[in-house]
Amino acid sequence: MKQARLRNKKTQQQIADQCSISKSMLSKIENGQTSAAVATLSKICEALDVPLSWILDGHPETDLVLLPKSNRQYRVGNENMGYSYELLANRSRFSGIEPTIVHVTPKDTNLRHEPYTHSQDEFIYVLEGSIHLLYDDKKHLMVKGDTAYFKGTKPHLFVPVDNDGAKVLTVFIDGGL
Repeated sequence: MKQARLRNKKTQQQIADQCSISKSMLSKIENGQTSAAVATLSKICEALDVPLSWILDGHPETDLVLLPKSNRQYRVGNENMGYSYELLANRSRFSGIEPTIVHVTPKDTNLRHEPYTHSQDEFIYVLEGSIHLLYDDKKHLMVKGDTAYFKGTKPHLFVPVDNDGAKVLTVFIDGGL
């Protein structure tokens, strides 16, 4: 619970006030020195934006998330819009990191020209093929093995270089830069 609070950049006082409990009570709950009613835990979870089941099931933040290839979620959007993607891990509520593989559509079928923006920072690694990374009105050629790290709040787009398409490991990171 404490780790969730720190990830949300909240003080004990802020969460306690939001939940109508004392800071001392919240401290004792966080440190396992007292148990709390489910209603109180529910309020705390709501304030921390975590599911109550996380607290009640006792999942530590260090849980291992294994996701065999056969269980990965593969989403094919409208490939004419430039990409489809594969989620590589079910993002933990605490991690703030979402790894995916973006499958960039071949040049002749890619109709996407408008850049994207989002709140997360982004790390990319070109696994296969090549792309032009359009970032903040500049065009950067990236080939297999190249990496980039950038703010998602700036306009960006992966543009295929040829009809072979490309595969890009993309890691979305909350906060950062």
